[in-house]
Amino acid sequence: MRHDDLESALRVFDLGERATLKEIKARYRELARKHHPDGGNGGDTEEIYRVIEANRVIMDYVDSYRYCFSEREYLEQDPEERLRRRFMDDPLWGKR
Repeated sequence: MRHDDLESALRVFDLGERATLKEIKARYRELARKHHPDGGNGGDTEEIYRVIEANRVIMDYVDSYRYCFSEREYLEQDPEERLRRRFMDDPLWGKR
C-alpha cells in the first residue's frame, strides 16, 4: 500500500488525518447503507465497490499500525490531561 492509496481511501470516507476506529467503522456502515444496491434507494454499484475498497485499505493500515504509548503521544491524544498537567499547580488555575 502507498500513502496515496490511504489518502484516496480517506477521501472516499471523508475523514481527516485523525480518526478513531469507532469513527472509521461508523462511517463505513453509513456509506455502505447509503450506496448498497439492496438499500431501498437503488444504490450505486460502482460507489459501493469504492467504499468497500477504501475500507479494505484503511483496515489494512489500521491492522498493521504500531501504537505509540509514549507519554508525549498520550498527552497529544488527551489534551485535557496535557492542560491539567501544565496548569494544575499554578495558583491562578489549580491548587492554592
